[in-house]
Amino acid sequence: MSVFDAQPTAQSLPFVESVYAEYLRDPQSVSSEWRDYFTALEVEIERPAGWRSRPTFQTGSLFRPASLPAAGTVSRADEAASFQDRVDQLIRAYRVRGHLLSRLDPLGFREPDPVPELDPAHYDLSDVDFDRPISCRTIRAVGRATLRDILERLRNTYCRSIGVQFMHIDDLDVKNWLQDRMESTQNRLAISREEQRRILTKLTDATIFEEFIRKKYLGAKSFSLEGAESLIPLLDLAVERSAEHGIEEIVVGMAHRGRLNVLANIIGKSPREIFHEFEDPAQVAKMGTGDVKYHLGYSGDRATASGRDVHLSLCFNPSHLEFVNPVALGRLRAKQDRFGDREHQRGLVILIHGDAAFAGEGIIQETLNLSELDAYRTGGTLHVVVNNQIGFTTPPEQGRSCRYATDVAKMLQIPIFHVNGEDPEAVAQVVKLSLDFRQTFGRDVVIDMYGYRRHGHNEGDEPAFTQPQLYEAIRQRKTVREGYLGHLLQLGGLTSDTADEIVVRRREELEQDLSAAREPEFTPRGDPLALTWESYLGGLDRDVPDPEAPETIERLSELMMQLTRVPEGFTPHPKIERWLGLRRQMAMGEETLDWAAAEALAFATIVAAGRRLRMTGQDSERGTFSHRHAVLHDVKTGETYLSLGQVATDQGEVLIRNSPLSEAGVAGFEYGYSLECPDGLVLWEAQFGDFCNAMQVIIDQFLVSAEDKWKRLSGLVLLLPHGHEGMGPEHSAARIERFLTLAAEDNIQVVQPTTPAQYYHCLRRQVLRPWRKPLIVFTPKSLLRHAQVRSSLAELAEGRFQRILPDTLTRDPGEVRHVLLCSGKVYYDLIEQREQLGRSDVAVLRLEQLYPLSEEVVAEALSSYGDGTSVVWVQEEPENMGASRYLRVRFGERLLGRFPMSHVCRVESASPATGSASAHRMEQERLLEQAFQPKR
Repeated sequence: MSVFDAQPTAQSLPFVESVYAEYLRDPQSVSSEWRDYFTALEVEIERPAGWRSRPTFQTGSLFRPASLPAAGTVSRADEAASFQDRVDQLIRAYRVRGHLLSRLDPLGFREPDPVPELDPAHYDLSDVDFDRPISCRTIRAVGRATLRDILERLRNTYCRSIGVQFMHIDDLDVKNWLQDRMESTQNRLAISREEQRRILTKLTDATIFEEFIRKKYLGAKSFSLEGAESLIPLLDLAVERSAEHGIEEIVVGMAHRGRLNVLANIIGKSPREIFHEFEDPAQVAKMGTGDVKYHLGYSGDRATASGRDVHLSLCFNPSHLEFVNPVALGRLRAKQDRFGDREHQRGLVILIHGDAAFAGEGIIQETLNLSELDAYRTGGTLHVVVNNQIGFTTPPEQGRSCRYATDVAKMLQIPIFHVNGEDPEAVAQVVKLSLDFRQTFGRDVVIDMYGYRRHGHNEGDEPAFTQPQLYEAIRQRKTVREGYLGHLLQLGGLTSDTADEIVVRRREELEQDLSAAREPEFTPRGDPLALTWESYLGGLDRDVPDPEAPETIERLSELMMQLTRVPEGFTPHPKIERWLGLRRQMAMGEETLDWAAAEALAFATIVAAGRRLRMTGQDSERGTFSHRHAVLHDVKTGETYLSLGQVATDQGEVLIRNSPLSEAGVAGFEYGYSLECPDGLVLWEAQFGDFCNAMQVIIDQFLVSAEDKWKRLSGLVLLLPHGHEGMGPEHSAARIERFLTLAAEDNIQVVQPTTPAQYYHCLRRQVLRPWRKPLIVFTPKSLLRHAQVRSSLAELAEGRFQRILPDTLTRDPGEVRHVLLCSGKVYYDLIEQREQLGRSDVAVLRLEQLYPLSEEVVAEALSSYGDGTSVVWVQEEPENMGASRYLRVRFGERLLGRFPMSHVCRVESASPATGSASAHRMEQERLLEQAFQPKR
């Protein structure tokens, strides 16, 4: 029965379209019956006979059984076209869905389900067609072949130990590149005996290392790599291939599973140092400091087989798994910028993930989203998912709603390679292919390596409580090394004696390292700060004086004028033109400077001195409150102009860029950037200050504690708009109290400047002072345009940042009976209230730096006031928020033993602020009244 003897079906429609395509190309190439049919069809739908755009063929629509060409008139060429089309569909199906039949699970617990689209019968192809020759026009590596040969090639390519998802990529050139590379080799690497021996050696290193630690330190946590030992040859091959591509820097981010193994066998940390950490001899010295061994980082140089050296850095990481990802990316981007690697070809980030975390943690999506954005691009990241097929005790069916742990990565135009970790040569294939893809296209790539976790979540855990069948199968399973060794012995390229020699030698080396680690005089190398940090230090605030590096008024005026210039032919928005005119008046001293102008001058003086400036955040180019306008837009062409990039011929590089709507990912990136840019100013700005709670992990686990845990310094600046102005609970408070709770050992700086000059000096101090600590700046909102929040050029040119601003409006300190101590916007409300009340007996002092805060600084600020003068801390925040409780703990009820101290705040509250504007005004009035009431 011919396909033309009945109404067309879904299977025959492609054939009809293929014949029609031939007709459109050349009407004489099809039979006369088909020509007549298509001509009649064009007339029926009122299209000109010469129209050459294909109509939509649908079952039961335009087709008329009586009008179709008779079955006996179908030419041999038509039948061949039909066969070709059905085979082409089958080939495409294997490319799209072949991964569903791949053998990925080493344990065999998750057998592939049948896939109808991969059955030749689905396309009306039967056994009689298997030996029929056909042109492989879509498989470039093959000319003419039988269907049987084609199926074998497709199954070998897509359905063995490697499954590939790449057909979601829109770019045809990228898809063709991947198809050609995979189908030409059937996804199997041509590997030499020497390469096989290297893989075996690395598997041996990984296996013996884990066995050694487990036996020598029974019950100690090490978060073993066992069950996924192929990670070590994978990384080894990745480093080697990267070196061949000209990579000089590799930054690695990973969680704790397998970390010690990676440190010892890839990064280059001596096992004796790792054993020394297990011995843990310096308990007293480490009290309250340091971190567990499987969170530590390390760096070193490695000589590769190609003769090129590669610098490897493994990032320190807390237990918060994937949050190191943007940090690693930021570190590499800073290195690339420092080296002038604008094409991002000299550095690589390798991120090692867990399957449960990759599917479950939102920071993954945030990190992936950065990959193709210009401000965060690094040239493509190699993502390696160590797929244990379990998360602690949670199986995949309880941990994700998608088939693969890596499905979130399909948001990018990149390939995802799933590979069975017990086939090390398949692993080698995907590593080389992945890095070649990255080198060619500059994009991320994902390797999802299936293995298992031989032990529980940690060495003291019993996994059979929750997965008894799984762990019974695991207990009976040989190691990856044993399986691969058996394969090599069968090939005859290696003897058992040679393999045993590798084992014996490795064990002897580890025994020697253990003996050395136990020697009393052994001193670990540690992981010292890089050379870029040799001029900078951490430690205590009091040990590093504030800098005196003033700029002249003339120089500031010149810089401000330069910032107002735009290229010839550039047309700013009319309101921006007026804004630039006001800036020119500021430059000439005709107007005082507002907040944004002072910031611009701080930035200009920093970059003019050759320092790098990097600032990102949500809407940071313009500023959330339309105050900054660092990037101008031509209203006619849409082109942009960054005036800070034109302040001097030999200036530092400037990047001010809007970020995606992400806090943890972007702030983590900027924190990582700051780790490699001690000489520049790196800032992250929140749209509103309270949004920083979405990056709390970055704050808690990295920003405030890295120096204490890992001896890592950072000068990152957080700009957090803060202030109670009736905008509701979500846009009022940047959570000052949280930062003050985290403040200890002079680990961070917490400031709330109230004048443009103070802000200017604070930003410059962050760069000019060699003391590197994170700087938290609570920035204003309404004060950005407040008439009294102005500073002169002279105030910027002279002096330095003052931690407490005195009251310069009271004439005689001897008349003062009450001192109001405050911080931020409330100061301007207080002095207005004082003026209205005529209270000359009240001084208002501003605490500009909340931390570090020494008694000496406070004592100096209050030195002109007599003993017994009442001091009142006034804040807009509720009593359980802001700085009130911090100051109570710090100074008690009698400040410095001289001044009775009390507090005026809003009443304690579970929410930062009211949602009612009128209620806010009422609360503010009561607050101001209480501040000026007599204190008993």
